[in-house]
Amino acid sequence: QVHLVESGGGLVQTGGSLRLSCAASGRSFSDYSVAWFRQAPGKQREFAAWIAWNSPATKYAEAVKDRFTIARNNAENTASLQMNSLKPEDTAVYYCAAYSTGPYDSAGHYHYWGQGTQVTVSS
Repeated sequence: QVHLVESGGGLVQTGGSLRLSCAASGRSFSDYSVAWFRQAPGKQREFAAWIAWNSPATKYAEAVKDRFTIARNNAENTASLQMNSLKPEDTAVYYCAAYSTGPYDSAGHYHYWGQGTQVTVSS
């Protein structure tokens, strides 16, 4: 079992930056790929970014590509999502997820989730 806790959300103006963190405890975090998803009010949870468990390989949704950067530190059992050039449409609850048994961008295939952290971008 892996317990995930996100932090770093908040209110920021358009064009600003935020860095989200995901702290893991329990079973070794380094065994799993990690992803960030987000869910805006009234919308389905959507994929944002993914990083492999055993390489620096990453994937991004088109909506966040070139603005967001996912990283991980297995020694510290943490992952992060650096978000730059934020837009109002980035407003959502952001979730950290680990251990997928299916496609990296499919929320339904992840076994471990954090409680989420709110990101609000004002116009």
